[in-house]
Amino acid sequence: MKNQPLDRFEIRLSGLGGQGILTLGKVMGSGLALGHGYSVTQTQSYGPEARGGASRSDLVISSGKISYPKAESLDLLIALSQEACNMYYRNLKPGGLLMIETDLVKQPPVNQFIGLPFTKLAKDKLGLVQAMNTIVLGAATYLLPFAQQRTMRKNLEEILPEKIRPINVKAFNMGFREAKKNFGDPEELWRSNSVVVSDEEDYDSI
Repeated sequence: MKNQPLDRFEIRLSGLGGQGILTLGKVMGSGLALGHGYSVTQTQSYGPEARGGASRSDLVISSGKISYPKAESLDLLIALSQEACNMYYRNLKPGGLLMIETDLVKQPPVNQFIGLPFTKLAKDKLGLVQAMNTIVLGAATYLLPFAQQRTMRKNLEEILPEKIRPINVKAFNMGFREAKKNFGDPEELWRSNSVVVSDEEDYDSI
């Protein structure tokens, strides 16, 4: 598939152990590389407990060769815990987007951000907290102007074991749908970096 030209785009997925951050990074990177044809590097790290236990998975995406594989000037920071948000916000470039887990990041370091209660969505709508990271994947897919929903979902289906495929496809679709409902037009978001937050319980049904 011919991809949209992309010079360099940096994403950091961050949170705590047990939230599926590293799996999320691998699945997202696979979808952008194998599905969309981009060059993608993926690096990861675990923060020591003394610093809050934050972990991260970084992606660098480009249409061409990637000369430096590490993310340092983030276009998109996804923070699923307060500790991760506090630790990594300084790496977000001017005009970059911050997406948070609104129930777990109670004190964002900036007024401009977007967010959803990803964990609550997973628990209330799917009955499976572990599917939270796949909801995040769906929401991130909606945000990224160079990612296609169908392609990312197809890649997800191909790499997941059959027994957990249906629930994760539901989670992905829900994340995409909730982002579309609550965040507004992605292109406008990237232009204005507006504040869009949803922590209400008026979610769409699956």
